[in-house]
Amino acid sequence: MGGLTLGAPGVRATARIVATPEGLPVLEGEGPLALRRTRARGPYHRVTVVGAMSAPLGGDRIAVEAEVRDGARLDVDSAAATIALPGRDGERAHYDVRLVVGEDAELRWLPEQLISAHGSDLAMRTRIDLAAGARLVFREEQVLGRHGEAPGTLATRLTVHRAGRPLLDQELAYGPGAPGGWDGGAVLGGHRAAGQLLVAGPEFSERPAEARLLGESAVLTPLAGPGFLVTALAPDARLLRRTLDDVLHAHLATR
Repeated sequence: MGGLTLGAPGVRATARIVATPEGLPVLEGEGPLALRRTRARGPYHRVTVVGAMSAPLGGDRIAVEAEVRDGARLDVDSAAATIALPGRDGERAHYDVRLVVGEDAELRWLPEQLISAHGSDLAMRTRIDLAAGARLVFREEQVLGRHGEAPGTLATRLTVHRAGRPLLDQELAYGPGAPGGWDGGAVLGGHRAAGQLLVAGPEFSERPAEARLLGESAVLTPLAGPGFLVTALAPDARLLRRTLDDVLHAHLATR
């Protein structure tokens, strides 16, 4: 683990998870990234991220690393939403997620929402590397501002590789520091919550998903590879979660 460093210019902390078929040989977290082993069902190990302090604040650099080794099954969730908050000096915060899923392994990454509070500035990067026979369920949701407030600045990038080849590379930006038009009809269209559900696995090589609309502001899109992406907008976090969960539960019911 990278460890925890406090003081100017912010917190530096890295949490690490390693899952094998036998257990969790590495489960390390400090500062805002406390990790807890929680009850799971069947062959899955389950880890819950528990917020131990307010973060990310402006100037913080925090990261979560998870490795699911060959044949292992891992669920990761969180106990509460993550709230990006402004720091004292107006600096940007950085939150990096790095996930590796081995052969015949499966990761279900299902944290709670990320809330971009007014005045905050956060850059979030997620890098996922999948083996050819890996399975992934990955959900991310952003809520732009707390109740009744304008959003902060939020920039995200999601990069996924399978067997060393690109599967998805996507960048999104919202808030005062984003390029113009982010809140217009071509992007958010007045909605305050945005999210996506990425599902990948070797079964889609033989039975690709079919593109379809999931209501007025959500769509399921097959990837140029074994998987699909659901992109959704909603007025609030509750309705966004309902849309993504409908697809997630239908997918899991077929497994």
